[in-house]
Amino acid sequence: MKKKLFALMMAMVMVLSLAACGGDSGTTDDTTDDTTNDASNTTGTAGGTFKIGTIGPLTGDNAIYGQAVANGAKIAVDEINAASGDIQFELQSEDDVADGETSVNAYNTLMDWGMQMLVGPTTTGASIAVSSVVNEDRTFMLTPSGSSTDIIDGKDNVFQVCFTDPNQGTGAADYMAENMSGAKVAVIYQNDIAYSQGIRDTFVAEAEAKSLEVVYEGTFTADTKSDFSVQLTAAQSAGADLLFLPIYYQEASVILNQANQMGYTPTFFGVDGMDGILTLSGFDTSLAEGVMLLTPFSADAEDERTQTFVKTYEEQFGEIPNQFAADAYDAVYILKAALEAAGCTADMSAVDICEALVPVMPTITVDGLTGQGMTWDASGAVSKAPMAVVIENGVYVLP
Repeated sequence: MKKKLFALMMAMVMVLSLAACGGDSGTTDDTTDDTTNDASNTTGTAGGTFKIGTIGPLTGDNAIYGQAVANGAKIAVDEINAASGDIQFELQSEDDVADGETSVNAYNTLMDWGMQMLVGPTTTGASIAVSSVVNEDRTFMLTPSGSSTDIIDGKDNVFQVCFTDPNQGTGAADYMAENMSGAKVAVIYQNDIAYSQGIRDTFVAEAEAKSLEVVYEGTFTADTKSDFSVQLTAAQSAGADLLFLPIYYQEASVILNQANQMGYTPTFFGVDGMDGILTLSGFDTSLAEGVMLLTPFSADAEDERTQTFVKTYEEQFGEIPNQFAADAYDAVYILKAALEAAGCTADMSAVDICEALVPVMPTITVDGLTGQGMTWDASGAVSKAPMAVVIENGVYVLP
């Protein structure tokens, strides 16, 4: 069956000093990166084998995210190395079980190995912890999926690939106001992690500005994420017919199961953390039918670059890639573009590479799986446009 997906560009304010947002799948004629450099002070030819590392949860409850980042980065590294160009990469991945302290230890392990640039960490909390260390050490950090503005604030050598928490909240509210006006909205979020709390905060503010009716808000923590009957009952009693879930897919799957058992059938709307719910072991994916979410990537996009990536990923890892894999794939090509623009060579120290890349990042433009024409400002935020999709027959399609 022919798969459907077209980029849906949503109108939203792009305040890059605060946030950046995810993008549509790029279309290109090959699998190499498409970059433009506007800098006038670019140095000579870049080259050599650079050491890059990834950090993420390779084990534990959030392993699907860290494994996807490691896998996506590996595919990009393999492609670049196979092309036999001037720039080559050596990759090492470390497990942080989505914990900040463990993530810092993983970073130190990579530095002992000789890492020159970091693709990671994967999760927001870990990225916040590591960003302060790399800023002090002067190691260049490009997180594929850490989305809080706290990651980049005041750290000139830290950049993001994904759109940030504020932009996801704003984008979701803007989409609802434009396409679901009159809905009664309930929000269930995790108030002990920066990711969920940050998206909730900007969503509620934008919802008020756009006159969306939020009739209920419910919270949970890591210790109370196995039973949502109280929150769902309250949302149902409040008359909510649209349930916004700025949370990760594991908790979302529990909510979908319990709502189904209750006979509660609102429209569910998630964000990028929802990506992965269709591959969750033991989950009845029919319960995700009609779920909407914001994501910068869809494996069902029909452009050649995406389909090549998906085919390679399935062949190597036996599953369909999620957004986190695509973010990491793009991150490696972004590093390649920046290294070329800066004229870096592999014999440079991590500090020297960092100082060369920082002024170059705001001058490059990269087309990738998660966005066409991606650019960065000096704050580290990426500029690209978000996309909304709905799950139909087990795939993402245009609403």
